[in-house]
Amino acid sequence: MSVSKYFSQQNKPETDDLADCFINLENDLVSQLNNLNYGPNVVYIYNPLDYAFNLHKIFLKKFLNANKKVLFLGMNPGPWGMCQTGIPFGEVNIVRSYLRIVGEVLTPTSYHPQRPVTGLDCHRSEVSGKRLWDLFIELSDGDPYKFFKDCFIHNYFPLALMNENAKNITPSDLKSEYQKKLQEICDKSLSDIVTLLHIDTIVAIGKYAEKRSNEVVKNFKLNNIKVVRIPHPSPRSVGTAEKWKNETLVLLKSNNILQLFK
Repeated sequence: MSVSKYFSQQNKPETDDLADCFINLENDLVSQLNNLNYGPNVVYIYNPLDYAFNLHKIFLKKFLNANKKVLFLGMNPGPWGMCQTGIPFGEVNIVRSYLRIVGEVLTPTSYHPQRPVTGLDCHRSEVSGKRLWDLFIELSDGDPYKFFKDCFIHNYFPLALMNENAKNITPSDLKSEYQKKLQEICDKSLSDIVTLLHIDTIVAIGKYAEKRSNEVVKNFKLNNIKVVRIPHPSPRSVGTAEKWKNETLVLLKSNNILQLFK
């Protein structure tokens, strides 16, 4: 169901229905992405919105019950984060202890033996996810409802792509001929999501998310939405956790986002 169809049925969505509409948009997105060709190097495709839907739905029903001001936007699922939990940057221990979400995660039909899916039993930690959520925990004084009062988190592309050697293939790694259709589909979905949630600011996590966000704002004439980029929390991107945290806090403060947590 598109946003335009949704609002044509109801002038204003009830907050109880917000998560359901979000799920419908995600389902539309995945159904289109499932028909794409990602090139000969992509051997495995993980869809955590399918096999980890149980946890993903709990996450949405628990924290997506009102419009938001800020959308933190990642690129795609990581093998030890969202691929395990169905939650963006969903580092397993944080999902259990901070978000307090538990439940069953199914086994994908096809997966690389070096990248198994064990859900909340996964013993590996996703560094990027831990850095990001540790900051959110600090800002919210350990109360996730304080973070989600005005903020939400989402991945631009909800699938994880891997080659025969289990190497993660991001959307930006794909050749342009395969990127073009992917971006056309994901751009439209992102436009629908920020419209649905009445987002004022997209905080793009990394350069790719920033580029797509700016294209969406421009092409869908969402001129009221501001795009802010923070560095990606990957060690390869910015180095130590402390360096990433300090740079990110400066950017969030200068763009009046830190005040949302006071």
